[in-house]
Amino acid sequence: MFLLGTVFSVAAGYFFKIYLARVLGAEALGIYALGMTVVGLAGVLAAGGLSQAASRFVAVYSATAQLQKLGRFLWSALAVLVVSNLLVGVLVLLARPWIAGSLYHTPALSGYMHLFVPIMLTGGLTGFLGQALAGYKDVARRTVITNFIGQTLTIAFSVALVTLGFGLKGYLVAQIASAAAVLLLLGWATWKLSPEPARRPSLGWPILEPEVVSFSNAFFGVQGLAFLLSQSDRILLGIYINPREVGIYSIAAALIAFVPLALQSVNQIFSPTIAELHARGDLELLARLFRSLVKWTLGLTLPLAAVMILFAKPIMGLFGPEFEPGWPVLVAGTVGQVINCGVGSVGYLLLMSGKERRLLRVQTVMAVVLIVVNLALIPRMGLLGAALAGAVVNAATNLWCLAEVRRSLGILPSASKYVALVAPTAAMMVIVLVFKQFIAATWPAWTAILAGLTIGGVAFAGASLRALDSDDRVVARAIWSRILEMTGHAKSTA
Repeated sequence: MFLLGTVFSVAAGYFFKIYLARVLGAEALGIYALGMTVVGLAGVLAAGGLSQAASRFVAVYSATAQLQKLGRFLWSALAVLVVSNLLVGVLVLLARPWIAGSLYHTPALSGYMHLFVPIMLTGGLTGFLGQALAGYKDVARRTVITNFIGQTLTIAFSVALVTLGFGLKGYLVAQIASAAAVLLLLGWATWKLSPEPARRPSLGWPILEPEVVSFSNAFFGVQGLAFLLSQSDRILLGIYINPREVGIYSIAAALIAFVPLALQSVNQIFSPTIAELHARGDLELLARLFRSLVKWTLGLTLPLAAVMILFAKPIMGLFGPEFEPGWPVLVAGTVGQVINCGVGSVGYLLLMSGKERRLLRVQTVMAVVLIVVNLALIPRMGLLGAALAGAVVNAATNLWCLAEVRRSLGILPSASKYVALVAPTAAMMVIVLVFKQFIAATWPAWTAILAGLTIGGVAFAGASLRALDSDDRVVARAIWSRILEMTGHAKSTA
């Protein structure tokens, strides 16, 4: 369900971004990207690591029937998040002249900052409640609310307001309105899933349990470093170049973020499972799951990544001629994400098994490396420099995390499962290259891209049927059974 929701978001978001790019232009999107870096950092500071704590401690307290602790955690964390986001929001508004003028040299950004703050507040609360639903193992309901309902409302509100002439302000207001609706729905879903004793407001001292504070502090560091790893390129581009170039880069970066959608889907289910299996000491099953999921996530990613790389220039051209120069960014970033998917959920293995300090050490070092490399490359190479720095550091970070997983948990991906993907990948690449060279050149760009993705996916899937091992067949049967159940065709069992 999460994968279906992500695919829907990718498809709808892709065409919606084309619409926004053509209507608003690169400069307006650049201003938006710069504003999101501000509220992104402010949101990390305000959340203090509590959002991800919901996934872990809702699962733990529910599994161990500590319902009083569960209720106190939910209510106390929500109260803390509201207060902290309001305080940080006030500081952002007070600092907006300096942020817009002195830091980013974009005075127009100051006029939009009052709209970015509500986005930060609603984002912090929806993030926490979404992770709480993951802790309850109801990712399907969260997916329906955030992906299907939330994405649809954002698109509908945005198109209406932008069409009425409100421009970038209309887009921001649309995001606030849709986020408010999603917040209410997530709150209702969390309340319904919570056991009766946990539904009643419960506040006391300490406000948060020591284990929650410890985990949140560690994850706060992880989130802060993750922010630097994901946003330092935009920040430095905003400082050294101009909003138009940032707008081009932000579109390419948004497309790159679609590449690991299979890994993101797996992480939503796998992360609480890691916590449970590690707590039970069942590392053998954890290792088997990890190895199979690495193969599946990489296999589901490769056709999309191949099309992103081979059709990079026409993909960026769909957003308008001024965005086409960003195609090298798309290529470099996609390569980095393939390596990310190729090592699997290594970050979550460290985080959810109590090895978060190892993850923190990796991200601390690599955040410093990324900033140094960006400072060296962006003034000389512009957008391409930022893309190369991000891809190299992304790959190095994931490989280092994999080494930490091996040292701390004794878990590694299976070499035989990688080898099994070689022939399907080669067959898929050849077929897509032939299609691009001899057929796609005469087709409209969007048709050729969709056809290339379809042909690549079918070719890869067909060639992979011979590469399924016993664990893969278990996963395949489980997926097929769930699809039949969702479509109402599941056979009744005695």
